[in-house]
Amino acid sequence: QVQLVESGGGFVQPGGSLRLSCVFSGSMFSIYLMGWYRQAPGQQRELVATITSGGSTDYADSVKGRFTISKDNAKNTVWLHMNSLKPEDTAVYYCKATWPRPQRDYWGQGTQVTVSS
Repeated sequence: QVQLVESGGGFVQPGGSLRLSCVFSGSMFSIYLMGWYRQAPGQQRELVATITSGGSTDYADSVKGRFTISKDNAKNTVWLHMNSLKPEDTAVYYCKATWPRPQRDYWGQGTQVTVSS
């Protein structure tokens, strides 16, 4: 059974930085597609960034150049480094693990990020 535990959220002023962590419990972490999503109040959950088993990354246009996703297979951990944070980045951030075939998704419980002056 896969479990994902996020941490690192908090309150930060505009222009600040945070690093979110997601620790994966289970087997074969390196095979999974890992992603970060976010959901702001009253809005749908949206993709922020993904990293494939081979290390290829992809980002939402709204975070390109500011956020970086990375992982360490030896630590079963994926991170989201967030720089130049804006108030519109305020949301609950979720970690997602996707097993490729047959596709199966696992979600963490989320961590709150609040960007405000």
